[in-house]
Amino acid sequence: MALTQTDLDNLDAAIASAELTVKVDGKEVTYRSVLELKRAREHVAGVIASGSGTRRGVFYFTPCGRRD
Repeated sequence: MALTQTDLDNLDAAIASAELTVKVDGKEVTYRSVLELKRAREHVAGVIASGSGTRRGVFYFTPCGRRD
């Protein structure tokens, strides 16, 4: 089963309410802390971004303009 936007939404809702038990990837998971929950959210967001072909980039701004 692949991670979905719904899983990410469930993690966001859990973080907002400080609830440590959340349903992710069809399974109920209880995290030890909100920090662990946030790390799981970062992981799920990364998996979704990489699977959808979304590119994450860093841009630097110099006196001469933007540099990719």
